[in-house]
Amino acid sequence: MSGHNKWSGIKHRKGAQDAKRANIFTKLARLITIAAKEGGGNPESNVKLKFVMEQARKANMPKDNVERAIKKGTGELNDGSQIEEVLYEAYGPGNIAMLIKCATDNKNRTVGEIKTVLNKLGGKMVPEGSVSFSFRQLGEIEIAVNEDNFEQVELEAIEAGAEDTIYSGDFLTIYTKPENLWQVKAELEKGAREVEGAGLSFVPSQKIEIDQDTKLDYENLLEKLDELDDVQEIYDNL
Repeated sequence: MSGHNKWSGIKHRKGAQDAKRANIFTKLARLITIAAKEGGGNPESNVKLKFVMEQARKANMPKDNVERAIKKGTGELNDGSQIEEVLYEAYGPGNIAMLIKCATDNKNRTVGEIKTVLNKLGGKMVPEGSVSFSFRQLGEIEIAVNEDNFEQVELEAIEAGAEDTIYSGDFLTIYTKPENLWQVKAELEKGAREVEGAGLSFVPSQKIEIDQDTKLDYENLLEKLDELDDVQEIYDNL
């Protein structure tokens, strides 16, 4: 599944009303903090941080917010809270298997908010391991393409080390081994390809189909989960 990850969500939210801008900036700030914590605060030596900073620039996130998030990740700014990534497992309407990736400074708050949304909208949280066994982690890269050039971009991706590709709509989704993600991204950018999204993703081993009514219920659930500041990515087996 690649339709509900953080990059797709950020792109979708860019045109939303100003009331949602704080939500976007909060999500991006936490991604920046985690990237800086993992690889340091220099974007020239931390490719993950550099990429997230570029996403923040495209979303018109204030520079002060970016710098504060970096300092929080490196430990230069200590406000008493620690951002950490957590992964929750759930079933949505129609028994859709879901992995909900969050960045939070308060796991009790986060799990409570997610449970409330799930319970109201036809889902339920399940114990660790209940659905994650049916997903595998891969690197995921999204590049904007069209019918005229997607085959060429696909060939370039394979030559750069991609494991698989999926063409859907206006995007080519490229899957890599987790350890090869940033290397493949760099090779594609050498060919002047603009990467819209990049990160680690959870891909289902098997997919299911649902009817239209269930799809509408599930889309409503996704929208409400996405409104939560702590939720970064949602993967499913659709």
